Amino acid sequence: MAATEQLGSIVDSTGLAGRTAGSELVAAYRPGSFFLASRAGTLLAHGVAHRAPDAADPAEAVRAVLAAARPGSVVVGALPFAPGAPASLVVPEAVHHGPPPVVTPSPVPRPRRRPLAMRAVPGQQVYADGVRAALELMRGNELEKVVLARALEVTLGEPVNLAELLGSLIDLDPVGYTFAVDTGQGTLVGSSPELLVSRKGGTVFANPLAGTLPRDRDPVVDGQRATRLLGSAKDRLEHGLVAEAVAEGLRPFVRKLEVSEPELLPTTALWHLSTRITGELTDPDVSSVDLARALHPTPAVCGTPVASARAAIADIESFDRGFYTGAVGWCDEHGDGEWVVAIRCGLVDANTVRLFAGAGIVPGSRPADEVAETSAKFRPLLTALGFAHEELDGGAR
Repeated sequence: MAATEQLGSIVDSTGLAGRTAGSELVAAYRPGSFFLASRAGTLLAHGVAHRAPDAADPAEAVRAVLAAARPGSVVVGALPFAPGAPASLVVPEAVHHGPPPVVTPSPVPRPRRRPLAMRAVPGQQVYADGVRAALELMRGNELEKVVLARALEVTLGEPVNLAELLGSLIDLDPVGYTFAVDTGQGTLVGSSPELLVSRKGGTVFANPLAGTLPRDRDPVVDGQRATRLLGSAKDRLEHGLVAEAVAEGLRPFVRKLEVSEPELLPTTALWHLSTRITGELTDPDVSSVDLARALHPTPAVCGTPVASARAAIADIESFDRGFYTGAVGWCDEHGDGEWVVAIRCGLVDANTVRLFAGAGIVPGSRPADEVAETSAKFRPLLTALGFAHEELDGGAR
């Protein structure tokens, strides 16, 4: 019996949640569904019972759509990067929760593919020029940091199998936040290392990341890179701007705010600097979406000050980010929920994928290093798509 058929007895159109193994939910994913697997568990949602109205404030839209939905409903979807752009938020017809997926490596090697076409937007040289332009803006300007992104457009010989891609991403990085959300213009799929914010009862948790170095297959070199990142003045400056902004963004909503010292967080491809921030809500009516809206965008994906960074991004970047560097997550009728930063992702439409990657530019950044960082950030999704090693340089001329 197929996984979707097995789930049929416990996932129905009432909107009430059942429970099953997280790995079964990966297999049960179908195009158009919402999927989020995290350390807290796995959520799979099918269908659309209600669609949240377009609104300047997504938190108000979530409250309105949940008020119209049946008891026990949740809202799932994505928030965009740009202010005023429409969100993609729905109350699904059926929701199912499970534990985190269990990684069971297959003895059968993944098929290796070569793309029919690959195009960087912009290419490496133009992106490096953009980094130089950003550094020039920081001289005698209030701009302290800006995150510049680039895209990699890949065409395959066959449509992408989204359930297979989700499984591959989980296998590659089981501690990441693996997601798929229908944006109306394609499916945003990725495995983000970064939690924007979660709310469970009165407890709030955020885990900002900034400061990155690629990992190395040689364990000695890999350890040296980790040590170098932890002691890097440039990366600790970049990280500090983000952690401070997130802590200040949460401060009006919480008491007993606790901020950890920066520490190393490893993924399969990268080392990150990480800070853990916790607090207790002062107002139980503040939802996870309220918190996400208050924090988004953090300097990890935009820059600081936000207005100056947005202006620099609009001037330098050559494409619309859409939901990349937005947030993906869910919120229930009690306000609990989990929202992850939409990075390490791509927009899938049939046999085409537009991958995204960005790097934080601060005084002391070097264009060649930022090019290398964005190329490294493309690799996990390229690997999950089944590309041979020689394709993993970011296709980025």
